[in-house]
Amino acid sequence: MAGFKDHFSDRAAAYAAHRPSYPDALAAHLARLAPGRGLALDCGCGTGQLAQLLAGHFERVVATDASVEQIGQAGVLPNLAFRVAPAEASGLPPGSADLVTAAQAAHWFDLPAFYAEVRRVARPGAVLALVSYGIPHLDGAPGEVVAAFYRDLGPCWPPERRHVEEGYRGLPFPFAELPQPALAIERDRGLDDLVGYVATWSAVAELERRGGASRVAAFRQALAEHWGDPATRRRVTWPLSMRLGRVEAD
Repeated sequence: MAGFKDHFSDRAAAYAAHRPSYPDALAAHLARLAPGRGLALDCGCGTGQLAQLLAGHFERVVATDASVEQIGQAGVLPNLAFRVAPAEASGLPPGSADLVTAAQAAHWFDLPAFYAEVRRVARPGAVLALVSYGIPHLDGAPGEVVAAFYRDLGPCWPPERRHVEEGYRGLPFPFAELPQPALAIERDRGLDDLVGYVATWSAVAELERRGGASRVAAFRQALAEHWGDPATRRRVTWPLSMRLGRVEAD
């Protein structure tokens, strides 16, 4: 699709297997803010991590992504419909959505076109939520290894990554803003799962394209040396940042 910045289609299976799911408290909070629970639209849904949670709080969820491969890895629920479509053109009827979300995705969008689509599909008083998370936090030497590798990847990160690092505060957001709840993703991860998650980073894909596979292997080795038993599970935390807004009637 024209204008689609595709960083993840070639890693869709790994994305589905290793990207963390969001806390249900996030979906519950968004449902409480929404004017109704008839329909939620999740844009740039990837393999459906947030969409599947929203399905527990809304009668219907439509989740869109421009990547055929990402959609192909998404799990199916009776009230959850996936569509291959850009965030800027969902195909939903006007005034139909109580909630529009974009999780770890808005920094890739054509924001003026996306916001026009939000206004088109939203019911008066609907909620827009842009959600992001940055570098994972974990204690001790393993956390230091992950943080150092993240920093070393600097030249390989797309320029849009700065918006994630800023917690989306630098994105234009022309909606009546709502307070952000203090939430985080918290998961216990084994060595292989954390390495698999890091391998889904767009900067790792770029590093490998530049011939840096040995640097990726060195990171894996360093992390393994500090991890101990690979079966050991360690708590990993991704603090959430978000912009929440109310879509008022024109």
